[in-house]
Amino acid sequence: MSEIFEWGFSIAGQSLLRGSLARNGSGGRAARLPSVQPDATSTQAELGDHAIVVKGLERIYPGGLRAVDGVDIVVDSGEIYGFLGPNGAGKSTTVRILTTLLRPTGGSATVAGFDVLHEAPQVRRAIGVALQEAALDPLMTGRELLQLQGALHGLKRAEAKLRGADLLERVDLVDAGDRLLGTYSGGMRRRLDLAMALVHRPSVLFLDEPTTGLDPVSRSALWREVKALNDEGTTVFLTTQYLEEAEQLADRVGIIDHGRIVAEGTPQELGRLVGEPGLYVKLLDETQTEKARDLLAVHGAVSERREGGLTIRTALGARAIAPIVRTLDDAQIEVDAVEVEEPTLDDVFLAVTGRPAEETGGDQT
Repeated sequence: MSEIFEWGFSIAGQSLLRGSLARNGSGGRAARLPSVQPDATSTQAELGDHAIVVKGLERIYPGGLRAVDGVDIVVDSGEIYGFLGPNGAGKSTTVRILTTLLRPTGGSATVAGFDVLHEAPQVRRAIGVALQEAALDPLMTGRELLQLQGALHGLKRAEAKLRGADLLERVDLVDAGDRLLGTYSGGMRRRLDLAMALVHRPSVLFLDEPTTGLDPVSRSALWREVKALNDEGTTVFLTTQYLEEAEQLADRVGIIDHGRIVAEGTPQELGRLVGEPGLYVKLLDETQTEKARDLLAVHGAVSERREGGLTIRTALGARAIAPIVRTLDDAQIEVDAVEVEEPTLDDVFLAVTGRPAEETGGDQT
């Protein structure tokens, strides 16, 4: 049983926090790892410039499938790193390796200054992890789970109780702290996941698609908390299927495809990979879209928008507005609006993976 705890205690939602275990697995008291000291994580100053360093990381499954194929990543201490990729690109496998849930078959990785293969227990003490699939007992309360998580990290009972109360307040769950998890909404459960990952004050926080399935209000609330944590110095490794989320939160973004990093940089730097800015042209009569698309091809690459209208990629940018409007006017096609659009992460994602982000869904490898 101690081996299971050693692997699971710092993985929020995966730490075997079941009601039967909490109440009966250790004579009615929560099991505790005596080797784990409270708040024993490294400070950002002690970590140096880099919180995560990945070199040539590989994971080859039986049959020769290369889920991760020579990945190199450097995450600076105190930054938010967004990790994107299509379904099956290798996001989940990479995160599982970095959080010591899966052994690599090649390369190396250090997290919080510790090697994920040879110093896995130290890595687990230094990180917090909120996984997408949270296995939380619906018959326990949020307060009970937080206190149990604290006990598993070696906190004394009074300290675990105080830490749990502080975290409930932080994630705005004070009023729901003594309710059973079975009554929590999706947004409340995700906020509790985050709180559980923060019990031991980790220096590096892994968030696996933290806002999947949440409504816009809950998503914004979680974004604010992630930003606040980062402002306090916590390094955040964020995997997400929402490109808007990466644009809002991430200092830098890495895009993985077929097990390899295919693009990396700030959202602004990645936007420049696409090259030319776009002009969004909205027509008064959408039935003339096909005709307008053919006419505007002389001005640049034209694509049709699902919500209506056209996007024209042109190096002229705003200077192309007048000739574009003139071309349509000569053909008696009335223009409703023209807007200049800088390239977004959606454009970058499509350019480097060949697939729009909305078609990728969640990652399974």
